[in-house]
Amino acid sequence: MNENILGIVAGVLTSISMIPQLIKVIKEKNVDDISLVMLLVLISGLSLWVWYGFKKDELPIILSNAFAVLVNISLLVSYMIYKK
Repeated sequence: MNENILGIVAGVLTSISMIPQLIKVIKEKNVDDISLVMLLVLISGLSLWVWYGFKKDELPIILSNAFAVLVNISLLVSYMIYKK
């Protein structure tokens, strides 16, 4: 498999992986089973990937991880709104 295709597929799958969780949280307005520490670590790691992408001038790394950061920040905001 071409390494560019492999990278794009991996980036897309990683980026969209938390969307079902975000939809569930918004639908149910329940974040009891979400770990705040996990979210903060994940956002930190994804942000570092974005930075790495800029350092290496790799647009697929930048775009896929920036999208994932936005999805997970949305989940973090939902966590703050719905936490009891």
